[in-house]
Amino acid sequence: MGHDHEHNHTHGANKKVLLISFIIITGYMLVEAIGGFLTNSLALLSDAGHMLSDSISLAIALIAFKLGEKAASHSKTYGYKRFEILAAVINGTTLMAIALFIFYEAIGRFISPPEVATMGMLIISSIGLAVNVLVAWIMMRGADTEENLNMRGAYLHVLSDLLGSVGAIAAALLMMFFGWGWADPLASVIVAFLVLRSGFHVTKSAVHILMEGTSNNIAINDIIQIIQNTDGIHSVHDFHIWTITSGLNALSCHAVVDNELTIAESEQLLRKIEHELEHKGINHVTIQLETATHKHHDSILCEMKNEPAHHHH
Repeated sequence: MGHDHEHNHTHGANKKVLLISFIIITGYMLVEAIGGFLTNSLALLSDAGHMLSDSISLAIALIAFKLGEKAASHSKTYGYKRFEILAAVINGTTLMAIALFIFYEAIGRFISPPEVATMGMLIISSIGLAVNVLVAWIMMRGADTEENLNMRGAYLHVLSDLLGSVGAIAAALLMMFFGWGWADPLASVIVAFLVLRSGFHVTKSAVHILMEGTSNNIAINDIIQIIQNTDGIHSVHDFHIWTITSGLNALSCHAVVDNELTIAESEQLLRKIEHELEHKGINHVTIQLETATHKHHDSILCEMKNEPAHHHH
């Protein structure tokens, strides 16, 4: 199994990169938060808030990797793979709360801009920029930022974090050279908007998964076509696709086949479908084969009615 070995190798690399990134970013977030208090800069504080969002999502990715290795059990047949989704909801809501707090603080500052220690602010935000560049570089070099959704999310976070530091640097320069006190709250509002946006997206996609929604990168009609066009399959109904955790999709449906099909033949049929679906990113397939006489609805999607059955006249 060369493929499996490969997977474990990138898995380990991802974990190492996440851990290093987490330590660097969390450390610097604390520096920036303290710096924000001391220099009285809201832009630094909001950048620290943005870094906190990174740090949380890195921690989640790390714990998700760890828990993902825990075996499935009787009480949790999917193991702990869903932890990541649950954590993402908490992460997203925290981010939105941080953003709203920064907006609230900024309003007061636009009305009467306080004194800010601009030199200290410039130094801290410049180092912050350097730290982000370093982490982004480590991630690009050492991890799988293309395929793994966890890693990709963490990487994009760090990139948008770069913008926060750039904003704080710009605000510090504007205050130093032009004495524009409103530059600090302006920069913080822009960063807070980024935080709010990422918080909203994280929450929305996590809730979509908790609602058993279909993964965005899966074209459901293609999948139905693939199954229906397989030789030997007459029709498909009671069809479901859902996401267990990012990158792990499941499908279940009922398929009507010929009465004469032997178990060995239907087995071949299933292998073929499973193979096709694996290329489409569905790695957990359950198909119930039935003959045309089996009582079923004609509709492809599941017809689960909650009201009692009506009598037909």
